[in-house]
Amino acid sequence: MTVRRMHEQKAIPRGMFDQRAARDMADVTTNYNLESTAENAFGTAGETSLPAATPVDAANLLRVLQQLEVASKRQAPRIAFKEKRRILFLDLDEIVAVQAEGNYVSLRHRPNPYLLRESLSSMAEKLKPYGFIRIHRSVVVNISAVEEIQPLPTGEYRLRVKGGDEYLVTRTYKDNLRDLAQLWVGSDRLPG
Repeated sequence: MTVRRMHEQKAIPRGMFDQRAARDMADVTTNYNLESTAENAFGTAGETSLPAATPVDAANLLRVLQQLEVASKRQAPRIAFKEKRRILFLDLDEIVAVQAEGNYVSLRHRPNPYLLRESLSSMAEKLKPYGFIRIHRSVVVNISAVEEIQPLPTGEYRLRVKGGDEYLVTRTYKDNLRDLAQLWVGSDRLPG
């Protein structure tokens, strides 16, 4: 687009500018498609040029930038619970594991664990979308906290999390270990 044409568009009302910009973008796309089709058909790359840039509506650009800024400031997922007549908030990233203790669950959080009156099954369902998996009938772990898995001769696994705590992965839940990584390299099967 030439400088002269850009100056002409400054005097155009906003609605007409949007229509003209959309039409210009359609023309650029059509021209680009025709050039690339001709290039592919004849196997030669005649004179190729990049599509002309279209002016961006500054108001729309500012709106998009503000939305991106808000999205970047969003907090990590947190859990809220009552303890001693107050409500505490913990980042889910800081919870290493959740372990059943009778009618309670213990949130294994550094530096100290917290007890909640809730079933482990209920907590496992609530935490599953946030990267927690069940590895034992009484343990759920945060997959981002897992550092090592070691197969045992019994068909079970020993799992070590950040901070050095170890948990047993029973045969019932060993298939959940696949969720620990998006990519397994070298083998499709777990060792053991």
